[in-house]
This record gives sequence, C-alpha cells and structure tokens, in this order.
Amino acid sequence: HDYLGQLRDDWRWRSRSHESRQACERLRDRHPDLALAGLADLRDVVTALDTGGGRSVLERARIVQALLVEASDDVIQRALLQTLLPGVVSVCRQLRFGQGIVDEPHETVAMAVSLLNEIIVDWAGQSRPYAAPDLLSALRGRLRRWLLKEKASLLTTASSDGPEAIAPATSPLLTRLETLRQGPHERLASLTYQCVFAGVSLRELANADHSSVPTLRRELQIFAL
Repeated sequence: HDYLGQLRDDWRWRSRSHESRQACERLRDRHPDLALAGLADLRDVVTALDTGGGRSVLERARIVQALLVEASDDVIQRALLQTLLPGVVSVCRQLRFGQGIVDEPHETVAMAVSLLNEIIVDWAGQSRPYAAPDLLSALRGRLRRWLLKEKASLLTTASSDGPEAIAPATSPLLTRLETLRQGPHERLASLTYQCVFAGVSLRELANADHSSVPTLRRELQIFAL
C-alpha cells in the first residue's frame, strides 16, 4: 500500500487549485516578511521548503511557523502536513514502524499521518519558532503511546482464551450470535462466529474483510462487550 504515494497524488491536484492560490495570497498578505512574492500557490510554498528550494534554514523555519499560525485554513493545514511527510517517515523509522506490534509498516505510517494531522488541528493558530521539530516531537510521543496500547492489547489477547479459541458447538453465545446475524450487526456477528466457532484466525478474517488485524481485533472486542 503506497499510502504516501496516494497523499502525493492528492496534493498534486489540490496544490494547484483555486483554493490553494487564494490561501497563498492570504499567506503573503498576512506575513509580508516571509518574502513569498512570486509564489503562485501552496505547491510553490511547499517546494520552497525543500532543502533544495533556495531558502536558508531560518527562512524555512519561519515559513513553517506561519503555516502553523494559519493552519485553521484546511488547504494550509494540508500544505503543512505535506511539508512534514519526510519527518513522518523518519519518526516511523525511529520506532521501527511498529515491528512486532503492527503487521504492516504502512499501517504505522497511516496512523502517524492521522495523528500528525490531529496535532496540527489542535495547534492551529499557535506561533512556534521551532514548529516543525515541535510537531514531529509531539507525533513521536503520540505514536509511541499508540504502539504501547497496541502491544498491551496483543499481550492481553494472547494471555486469554481470546476470540480465536474454538467454543463448544452449542452455547448461549451461539444462540445470541444467530439472533444478531439477522440485524444491523450482521457483519460483526458473522466474523465473531467464524473466529469463535470455526477457528478462523484473525489474520485470515482481516484479509477477507479488507481491514488490519489490530483494527478488526478492536472491533470484535467492542462488539463482544
């Protein structure tokens, strides 16, 4: 799953949109000290933030600071996220992409992008001279906590009978599941039946359901409650 590639494709068309040009104009007007004259849209702004964009480290830091100040604007928020994607990969690499906890590296990357976007929304309007390293540091903390929760969930499941233990052919649970399979919970009731009574592994179920093992595990646990 080339999740980062999908984000790049999304940014490719969005960064040249009318909204992007308007946002760039507002950014120039509100932050005239950034010398953004000549930049037509937010793609030009993000390109200027590349190490080969011709701007000094200090200039790039000030632009990122301004992007965070204006991040209540959706397209500027998206531009800031795009700018920090290399840092997201670096954070995931530092945490070994959740090796031993998450099945696929792209799942960790997807969660990291989602968490970073949440942080940007939470911090929008703040003026931070070290906005980029501050954001990535906060991401590292949140992603580590998420991985620790996932690890604890794995250990809890492994130490209990777990939903993969095959239940007796007749039980109150079977009767209850048969009832639930006729209503709005048909999908989860069917998955629970396959897990508990047919002995199908969570990995096989997740593949068939087009979901990740941790996500499906959480859904089944909530459904069981």
